[in-house]
Amino acid sequence: MWKFSHWIFSLVAASQRLIERRLTRAGMLVGSVLIGTAALGVDTRLTVAYRIFAFAAALLLIGWLATLLQRGRFSAARHLPRVVTAGEPFSYRVTVSNLANARRDGLALIDDLDDPRPTLAEFRARMRFPTYLKWKRLINERRACKVDEVALPELAPRGALDVTVRGVALRRGNQHFEGMTVARADPLGLVRGISRLEAPANVLVLPRRYALPPISLPGSRRYQPGGVSLAASIGNSEEFVGLRDYRPGDPLQRIHWKSYARAGEPVVREYQDEYFERHALILDTFAGSAQAAAFEEAVSIASSLACTVNTQECLLDLMFVGAESYLYTAGRGQMTTGSLLEVLAGVQLCAAQPFRTLQDAVTARRGLLTGSICILLAWDDTRREFIRLLRALGVPVMVLVVSADAIADREPWLHVITPDKVAEGLAAL
Repeated sequence: MWKFSHWIFSLVAASQRLIERRLTRAGMLVGSVLIGTAALGVDTRLTVAYRIFAFAAALLLIGWLATLLQRGRFSAARHLPRVVTAGEPFSYRVTVSNLANARRDGLALIDDLDDPRPTLAEFRARMRFPTYLKWKRLINERRACKVDEVALPELAPRGALDVTVRGVALRRGNQHFEGMTVARADPLGLVRGISRLEAPANVLVLPRRYALPPISLPGSRRYQPGGVSLAASIGNSEEFVGLRDYRPGDPLQRIHWKSYARAGEPVVREYQDEYFERHALILDTFAGSAQAAAFEEAVSIASSLACTVNTQECLLDLMFVGAESYLYTAGRGQMTTGSLLEVLAGVQLCAAQPFRTLQDAVTARRGLLTGSICILLAWDDTRREFIRLLRALGVPVMVLVVSADAIADREPWLHVITPDKVAEGLAAL
């Protein structure tokens, strides 16, 4: 049943896409008349609907033959932005060239996005029972962007022009562009001939972000081995303070040779250890497909916090679990906030690992952390124990739970945000 349903739904979706590409609105109207009269005009002795059927079929046939005679040759080049943000409109420029020696008018440019139809495995995993309504909902969830069709002005022989294409980023992730299609309607305005152009490209859709009030992060400054540069060099590095006289035991590589030559006595460079704040941004990825909406909002909240924390003055460790435990550090010579957003654009739910994997990864770094922000998808015994352990280890923590379920007897420091009221919940922090 699952394979048959997947095949039928895929066929219907492909047919719908083909009809939308090949027929104009007038052509769809004639096609609807064709189907209706085909059903009514089965018995030609009782009705004359078959005459309307024949007339509609003739119009579509003439239109289709006309498109074969007026095919053109084109080329196109996109100028895409590298990243866009979910929930926001975007635009980009496309250069279209006419490679023929004749003028071309009545053209439309259609950008071909990747096929949003799910695989059989995903189809079975996301549905308890196959229905076309759930299939359409699943397709909409897989679309990262929606791009509008653009009407092109007349193209001169061997001419080129630039057009602006507008679209909307629907959800975070990577949007693949397979190619472009230049469509031209027949003289009757019913059927469109299409010229497909190979133009693969990708654009990254960053997570949606919310406005946040000023947030006082928990914790205070703490000694960080390696100082300000941390990963900018191999081994430990410290902050330079000044010069002083040589003391027995000082390493030779710290001798300041110019001062030694000037003073006639050994002079060494003096360093001090660096103290600054280091916060962990902990993202819970352990949930089922039923909590997909809450997870998307949790990623958006993490992105909003990553943009709010001043990483010029502190370090921010983004920690989550996917196929393995991941740690990305931003600030003070490390990754930028934009790089963290690109990481969050690809975060997925984790079903193969236990929650204990995240707990072990965080507690292993407890000695470096001055505070933590935990974004959880539930408030059960496992997650309660995780927060209790962090507090017992002396790590200050801010806890945000993104869930539509009511939490009874919750602690006053626990912030609960419902997926459909994220902006209101964040404003109350």
